[in-house]
Amino acid sequence: MTHEIVSVIGGKQAPNGAAYDSINPARVDEVVAQVRLADAETFASACRTAAEAQREWARVPAPVRGRVIASIGRLVEANAESLASLVTREIGKPYAEALGEVREIVDTCDFFLGEGRRLYGQTVPSEMPDKSLFTFRVPVGVAAVITAGNFPVAVPSWYLVPALLSGNAVVWKPAEYAAASAHALYRLFAAAGLPEGVLNLVLADGSATSEGLETALAEGTVHKVGFTGSTEVGRRIGELCGRHLQSPCLELGGKNPMVVMPDADLDLAVEGALFAGFGTAGQRCTSLGTVIVHESVHAEFLGRYTRAVAAATIGDPAGDVLCGPLLDHKFASRYEEYLGWIQPHHTVVSGPTGRITGDSPRGDFSGDGGLYYHPVVVDGVRPDDRLFLEETFGPIVGVTTFSTLEEAVELANRPGYGLSSSIYTTDPKSAFRFRAGIGAGMVSVNNSTSGAEAHLPFGGNGKSGNGSRQSGMWVLDQFTRWQAMNWDYSGRLQKAQMDVAEIVPDLDFRL
Repeated sequence: MTHEIVSVIGGKQAPNGAAYDSINPARVDEVVAQVRLADAETFASACRTAAEAQREWARVPAPVRGRVIASIGRLVEANAESLASLVTREIGKPYAEALGEVREIVDTCDFFLGEGRRLYGQTVPSEMPDKSLFTFRVPVGVAAVITAGNFPVAVPSWYLVPALLSGNAVVWKPAEYAAASAHALYRLFAAAGLPEGVLNLVLADGSATSEGLETALAEGTVHKVGFTGSTEVGRRIGELCGRHLQSPCLELGGKNPMVVMPDADLDLAVEGALFAGFGTAGQRCTSLGTVIVHESVHAEFLGRYTRAVAAATIGDPAGDVLCGPLLDHKFASRYEEYLGWIQPHHTVVSGPTGRITGDSPRGDFSGDGGLYYHPVVVDGVRPDDRLFLEETFGPIVGVTTFSTLEEAVELANRPGYGLSSSIYTTDPKSAFRFRAGIGAGMVSVNNSTSGAEAHLPFGGNGKSGNGSRQSGMWVLDQFTRWQAMNWDYSGRLQKAQMDVAEIVPDLDFRL
């Protein structure tokens, strides 16, 4: 019997809505869960519920909220295999990667347990006697969090954990095609003892979410929007928030470059490019977009890379594979559009393109009725090609050449994204020059473009985001506001900049 999941608002199920089937992309005829999609009013209602619950949650001392976060971490850790298996089944992520994703939640909870005792403000010296100045971090209120499904449990935790720790309430709208994984994570959070209404799960499509969010912003029941997804949708959310004088936390797409210098360890670079390009079937915001390889090692790198791609295993994500299927039918359709960007001046060096089927197998693997696609490496991309300039969410990597580091940096910045980047070199000077010149929010040296740690800031610039950062202490700036307080105990009105004692120097003094 197919499992049905629904929205949960104020601790109560909200079962109304159109049905949506979340499928297993490794076997598209298998329905993982039937999802009831809520309407715009349900989303707005969840925000009202959250606003009511937030007032009491904010009064809970931060160290106590930290203990709740610690409990979430322990619950996720105890259920790691079950949650990872569900992620693998619902979105086709290889099980080893899914386990790593679940570990990211635990790491995030472990970090923010301590932040419950470190929501520090400062005491500031006043320019006047008998007066003290203070600063405090205060919660923003209600955070509406909208997440993609390629990391259906780890990335949401980057928002949910610090938002809740800081005293906010949350309305979370996950991707509908990963709703079963999201519902499981919600249940783990709820089991930690969160009061009803502090965390609300709304399962909805994009149009209902947009309409409901607009209503909530107008009503003043949402005070922060967190969004992970495409640049196109991020722009629309940014415009909507701007009309209500809010600054959203936007984590958007990427066209992440990897520069391979002439002194690079080519085997290491190939290993990094293989994982960055085709791990999660190239469906990460940090996936490798273009390898920018020095002309003197281009042929050697390309030969090694092509052989590595040919030898990699694609198949059942429950097994030991480089990648499994694409996430969902809509991503498969969009990826086929990207394959149409391959031009006559390009050279596909990796073999067949398109879906893996009985008519177009990959070795002995014929696709097993899943959304499996051949990995594609395209040599000869040019700076004006769509393949070079635009994000291609899927298993395709472009390759181009450069002659000087300055040229490589210019090529790396040209698409206008700014999420992740990588350089392979044994020369520290090259590494630091690349870091100084690249516009990306994250730089890897001799490592792939993918790979976040829970205590390091994650986020991008340009088309990849609005400069907001997740993870570590830096994300607290998204979910708290600074409040300043001055306390005058002099017994009289002291006017700033006016009633200030002045010590007069003799500025004409000379030795």
